[in-house]
Order: sequence, then structure tokens, then C-alpha cells
Amino acid sequence: MSGVDQGAFAALRTQLQDAAASFADGPDALADILLGIVDDVDRALREPLEIFPVCHHSPASALAMARRLREKQPKVVYLELCEDMAPLLTELRNCRLPVAVQAFATEVEGFPVEWAPLSVVAPITEASAEYQAIAYALDTPGVELVLVDRSADHVFQWQEQGARTAEPADPDAPPAEEEAALHGDAIGVELGDLRPRFVELEEHLLHHGRVRHWSEWWHQYVELPLGDSDHDTYRQVMFLIGSLFRRLAPGNPHEVRVDEDRERYMWTRVREHLTATGTDPAECLYVCGAFHAASRVAEFGVHGSDTFEISPPSASTWQYGLIPSSHAAIEAQFGLAAGSVSIAATEWAKNVRRTGVRPFRLAGQTGASKPGKRAKPAGPATPSAPADPVPATAPSDKLAGFLRRPPVLDRLDEAELLGWSVEIVRAARRNGYLASTADAIAVFETSILLAGMRDRAKPTPYDFQDAAITCIEKDVVPGRRDVRRLVEIMMGGDRIGQVGYDALPPLARDVHDRLAPLNLKLQQRGVHRALLDIAGQPELERCSDVLWMLRYLLPDGAARPIMGERRLGERPIQESWDVALGTHQRALIELGYEGVSIEQVLEQRLRRAAHDPRATAATVLEAVEDATLYLRGHRLANELGEHALEVLARERSVDGAPDVLRRVRRLLAYYRTSEPALPPWIESFVKTGYAHYCTLLPTAFTDADATVDQVAAMLGFLFSMESLALSLGCDRTQLELALAQSHPVEPSKVALSWAAQVQLGRLSRAELRSRCDDLLANPMVLPAYPRYLSGFLHALEPVPGLVDFVVEAVSNAFRRLPDPVLLPWLPTLVSTLRSGGAELAPLLIREAARIFPGRLAALDEWVPPWLAPPVPDAVRPTPRADRGGGVALLAAHPATCDAVARLLGCDLVWESVASDPPGAALVTRHPDTATALEELLANRWR
Repeated sequence: MSGVDQGAFAALRTQLQDAAASFADGPDALADILLGIVDDVDRALREPLEIFPVCHHSPASALAMARRLREKQPKVVYLELCEDMAPLLTELRNCRLPVAVQAFATEVEGFPVEWAPLSVVAPITEASAEYQAIAYALDTPGVELVLVDRSADHVFQWQEQGARTAEPADPDAPPAEEEAALHGDAIGVELGDLRPRFVELEEHLLHHGRVRHWSEWWHQYVELPLGDSDHDTYRQVMFLIGSLFRRLAPGNPHEVRVDEDRERYMWTRVREHLTATGTDPAECLYVCGAFHAASRVAEFGVHGSDTFEISPPSASTWQYGLIPSSHAAIEAQFGLAAGSVSIAATEWAKNVRRTGVRPFRLAGQTGASKPGKRAKPAGPATPSAPADPVPATAPSDKLAGFLRRPPVLDRLDEAELLGWSVEIVRAARRNGYLASTADAIAVFETSILLAGMRDRAKPTPYDFQDAAITCIEKDVVPGRRDVRRLVEIMMGGDRIGQVGYDALPPLARDVHDRLAPLNLKLQQRGVHRALLDIAGQPELERCSDVLWMLRYLLPDGAARPIMGERRLGERPIQESWDVALGTHQRALIELGYEGVSIEQVLEQRLRRAAHDPRATAATVLEAVEDATLYLRGHRLANELGEHALEVLARERSVDGAPDVLRRVRRLLAYYRTSEPALPPWIESFVKTGYAHYCTLLPTAFTDADATVDQVAAMLGFLFSMESLALSLGCDRTQLELALAQSHPVEPSKVALSWAAQVQLGRLSRAELRSRCDDLLANPMVLPAYPRYLSGFLHALEPVPGLVDFVVEAVSNAFRRLPDPVLLPWLPTLVSTLRSGGAELAPLLIREAARIFPGRLAALDEWVPPWLAPPVPDAVRPTPRADRGGGVALLAAHPATCDAVARLLGCDLVWESVASDPPGAALVTRHPDTATALEELLANRWR
């Protein structure tokens, strides 16, 4: 087998050397670059193993690939794709393209912790050369597909520290929509990333090409000319472009090392396979990006050196699967212009129709032709049809002719352009634009004008897009979509892929199976409404459990409850849900990497949250509550509860006291109503928490970092859990000593301390009222009085019995405080009530409604109870010595006596004489009850 003729590019070398001497002061620098490019092309063509250079998502590359595969029919296809993704490729036939092959790792070892989770995606579209190679290899008997690129683990091994960022998107692109986020924050790996890395070169090409972004330049000056070229011309041009971008790339040491290591890695894998199988290189095809095809490493070629050592993978656990992709997601991740991938898909369909080339498609692929009309398999047409041999002589120099050939001026297709103009006006009207027939004519003429200004005989889709924006959008976007987006949709739309049921991980399939009774099309994108009549169909309660767990695990919008809620101790009756699992398919698939069931994943996440080094007692209690709420079991809740006890004992701050109080109250209420006995862990938690907060109480009262609501929550825990703590062996003296050692200075905490002393009986209400009066009478303290009131408001958490006093104190403040003091305090009052509005505001409102008059007319004559004069003894009913107290009261209200008698189980017999009032016999039997009732009412009147 002879190599390429040494004189094949002699004429081109001479022309480039003369050009270098003409345009440069000396021929050395420019000549080395230009002649080096020719050497790279010559070297790639001389390689016995045919190299097929491609560009990602290029219709010209896909068309040339389909044509070459049918001509050559190779026995082995080497493909530049992560080698560990090979087992997933067979599942592509169960999906609707575009989809992305994903490698995902949550258990990270050997990499920085902040990188987790690790994710690598390789998007695949139908208009791509890699898909043509995959479809050919998988559906042709006797053909082997070998992936030779670095593994997903090596992608991160070769990643620079702190450099885990995707390529920035085009600055002129519109804001990304939901479809643009389908890949998440994964690192993208694509076959044939062909773009200048020399910024000045790209700017020069865009300026002289009269285009706005790189995608448009590639479409105009590479895609269209190569669409109808022969195989040899295609290869040489792609080698030339790859070598040009390679030699003019800036010398970033890290990027150069990664590029060269990737080439060494791939050629090492190729030679290993050739050696192991004994395959003739002439029967193989190596598909790689044009940037890597023109390589100068020593390992290049089947006869290259074997000095490259592949490092072993890390200890990270990798999971693999397919996730849905979209044109917008590919554009956003790889910095392409918005709409470029959709335009490429449209161009691919036009090229297939124009050239008659039969593309390859996986059998059973969603959207493929019916079996009766599907293209024939790519196998040999007849048993005697041999594969294309490597030519004995090299192909002739096609570069010189291609570079000298003027651009082909396509005839204007007026019908196509007119159809575009009419369709964009129709779409604009549907989206709220005031477009008319005149706008369609303007778009038509402007498209031709822009193409002429850019030296084009035929307007490209990009010219048409600019014309439509100029003539229709102007400066107003009335709807959700702008004209740029409407043109993209019209040109083919943002095609969104879908992973089929058979290609889903076990967890995702299990979710679909368990939600099957809802009769929803969960595979379809969009929101689906589910109505669950659990009372009438008890079997739907299992679906409710799944939906609530999905709501906890998946992003917002995947499962959203419209009606119904889940609380401790309550059973659902009816629920209504908005379910969008098809839209959030990627999140559901990535959930499947963590376990085989959602219960397992939920348990793992709860354990991870509880055992996080930064977890607090409140965080662990939240995990306990979620485990009880969603998993309906005691094993995990008890385990996490024991851990909450350990975390609480280690805490030295009171930051989480409010959350701890709320969650412990809810759990206690649940266990007391649903279980025969309290779990041991919560008894220990209450006992430990009582001693823990008593120890921290004196410090918290004086600590400036401890807020008043945090101290109030501590007191709320101590007072509300006191009876249980004392029954478990705690000593109340510890609380009394802690309060005695507390000496707060801040006014709100001082008021909180007074309230706690009232609760303990160390301070009477009369003394508390006297202290408040002294504060109002002191001009020096008067500006700080609202802060005392804020403390009393927070005191309703630990001492709710002070609600009447708080109403009295607030009323006195509004009556006596001057406006300069009162008005600035009102925002504080509102914020305090808002923060504790769920519990504090109802208490105040009910008490105020009981005290204040119900009618506006009665307000002028109303006297507050705390300002009313005491009732003289003469008007109070005097009990008869021989009949017991309360006789007059009971005689005045016999109906009340009857009601009380029924409650006590007494006979309704009124025994009396003429001189005795009714009820005397009842009072005689129960004198203590009547006296206690009288005193209670008298004290309330007082």
C-alpha cells in the first residue's frame, strides 16, 4: 500500500510560500504556518487508517459521513466519544432525538468536594456525523463500534482546579428558557468542537465575512460550500480548517496539554484494539473532530509510538444514563448562536432531499420511517460487494482548486423566501404583534437587501431573521416570545428529545408504574392535572405517597399540589396535583442514579442532611419530621432522633431554638395522639433540652448576638416542656437558678425576663403593671418603651397567659406615648406580629375582641377594665351565713344553675320555702362550688 504522492501538494506549497513572502517582511514566520498546515493535511492523508474529520452538528459532516459509510462499509468504526459511554448507545433506539448520553457521579473521591455532583453529557442529534456512525455500526451485522476518547473520569482528572465552567454563551443570544437548562451544570463533551481559539482570528473572520457570530460564518463559508463536495475535497478542507485553528490557537499550556493528551489517548486505544483483534486498518474508519485529526503528537497513527500511559480511574462511583436534550440546551452549553442547531437540522433535511443520500437510522427509532419504507440496512448490497480499498495512489490536490474557486452564487428562491415572510407575519400575529401584509413585504425586501449588503445572492436564515426583527419587532415585545424566537420556531423549532420508557433507569420506571392508576401521559411534556379521590378510591393513597416524595426530591414544578396537604397524624381525603414529569425528565433520571426506589433515595438524602457536619439540632429534627411524614416508619425517625440528641448536646448557640421548639411541639403532638407511648429518643431529647437551655439561658439574655425571639423560644421550650421534663427527673430549681442568674440589659429582653418571672410566680401582675407605669412616667426611659412592648409581644410564646396584660400594655402605649415615639415603633410592631403572626396575632385579636366594645358608638363611653374603679363592697352579693355564698347569684340566674346541675349530674329539684330564693337546696349541697364561682366572676369584674 503506497502512501500519498509527495508531489500531490507541490503546487499548493509553492503558491502559499510565494504568498507568505509577499504579505510578510520575511517568509519565515508566515511560511512556517502556511506550509505547516499543508504538512498536517499531507500527514493525515498518508495515514493508513482512514481519518474522517467532522464538526459537531454539521449537516455537511453528517451528509459526507452517510455517503462515505455506504461507499466504504468499514468493519470497525472508531469514534471520538467517552469510552465508558459505549453500553448506553444501544438505548438510543428507544429515544426520540435529541438526547444526551450522561455520566453522573454523586459519590466523589479524588476530586474537590465542591465539584460534586460530577456530570458529563454528550448530546446527540440526528443531523450529526456521530449519530450516522452509531446507527450504521449498531444496525449493520459484523460491524464493531469502538469509542476511543477519554472516560468521564479522565475528563475531571484533566480539569483545572476551579475551572469547572462551561463555554460562555453567545452574548447576543436571548435569555435562556426552560429548554436551555436541560443539561443542568454538566460538562459537555462533543465530537468535533471546531471553533477558533484565537480571538483576533474569529473577530477578523466575522468582520470580513459580514456576519454577527461564528455559527453564521460557518454556515455561510464552510457548510454551504461543502454540502455538495466530493469525499476527497471534504476531507482535505476539514483537515485544513482543523490545522489552521490548531496552529493559530494561543499557547495556553493547560489547553494544549489536554488536547494533545486526548489525541495520545485516542490513538493508544485505537492501536490497542487493532493489535488485540488483528483488524486490517484499511477496513476501519476513525471518526474524530477536525481539530484533533490534524495532530502532530508522536503517538499519531497506527505506527505511532506507545509511550503514553493512561492513568487509572479514580474511586468515584459513576452512573450512566440517557437524558433528554434540546437544540436550545446544546446552543446554551456550547456557546452557539440561538437557533443555529435548529437551522442546521433544517439544512440537513434539505440536503437529504436534494442529494438523495439515504441517511442511517437506528431500527425502531422514534420518528423513523415505517418498516416497509425504511431505508435498506447499510450492509453489503450483494455478497460479492467488497469494501472500498485504500487507493494505491493518493487523491489529487483538491485544496488548491477549492481555495481558488469563487463562491457559488445560489439563485434566489423567491417562493421559499416569500413563504418565510408570510409565515413569520402569521406567527407574529398569534403572539400579539400588530403585523400586517405590509410587514411581510418589508421582511421580504429587507432580507434581499441585507444579503446584498453582505455579498450574498441568496438570503440565509440569519439574514431573514435580522430582517424580521427589524421590520416586525421594532422596540416592543408584547408577548412571551420575541421575533428572534419566532423565527427559530418557524425554521424547525427547538426540538426537544425524550428518553423512552425502556431506556429509563429502574427508579424512573418504578415511578411511572406506581403512578399508572392516575391514567396520565407522564412521558409527554407539559403539565397534567391529577385528581385523587382517596376517600372513594383508597388505592390512590399510594399514588399520593409517591407524589409527595417526588415533590420533596424533584425541582419545583415536577409535582405541585393544588389541593391537599400532608401533616403529621392526618390522612388524605382528596388531593389535586399538577404533574410535569415529562418536562423534568432529566431530574427524574438523575434521581435514578442515586438508588433503585424513591424511598431509598429519600432515606439517603435525609441521612446525608442529618449527618452533615454543619447540621444543627433543628436540621436533624426536620429530617425526623420528614422521615415520619413521607416514609411512615419509625426505624429511620428513631435513628435520626437519637442523632438529634447528640447534636443538641454539642450546640453552644441558640440560633436554632425557634425551629427546635416548633418541631418538637409538632412531634410531641403527633406521638401523643398516634402512638401508645412516646419514643425513648424524644423523652431523652426533652430531658436533655431542658437542662441544655437552662445552662445557656443566662448567657443568651446578655449575648448581643442572641435575638429576643431566640430567647423567647428557649423559654417557650422550658415552660411548655416543663411538666414532661419534671416527670422524667428534671429539677425545676435549675430553671429558677438560671432565671435568677439572668441579668439582661436590652429592653426587650428585660420585658421577656419579667414575663418569665411572672410565669414562675416570682413576680405578681400588680408588680408588673407597676413597673410598666414607672417606665411610662420616666421621660428618660420613654423612648425605649416600645422595645419593652416588643419583648412583651415575644413573651406570648413562652407565657401565653399574659395576653390580656399585653393588650393592656399596648393600649396604654397608644394612649400615652407621644407620636414622635409611637410612630417609628409601629413598623417594629408590624414586623414582630408578622414574624410570629401564625401564633401571636390570633391571641391578641381574640383578647382585644373580648375587651373592646363591639360597636363604634359604644367606644366613646367605654372605660377599659384596667382603668375602671373597683366595685364597692355594698354592691357585691353578700352570701348568707346559713346558706353559703353565691345564693343571690344563683337565684338571679336559675338557667345557669340548671346547666351546671346537669353537668354535675345532680337532680333538678328546686327545694325552697317562701323566704328562700330558688336554688337554695343546690347551694346547700354544694356551697364550695357556688362560692368559687362567685369569687371567679367577681375577680374578673375587678
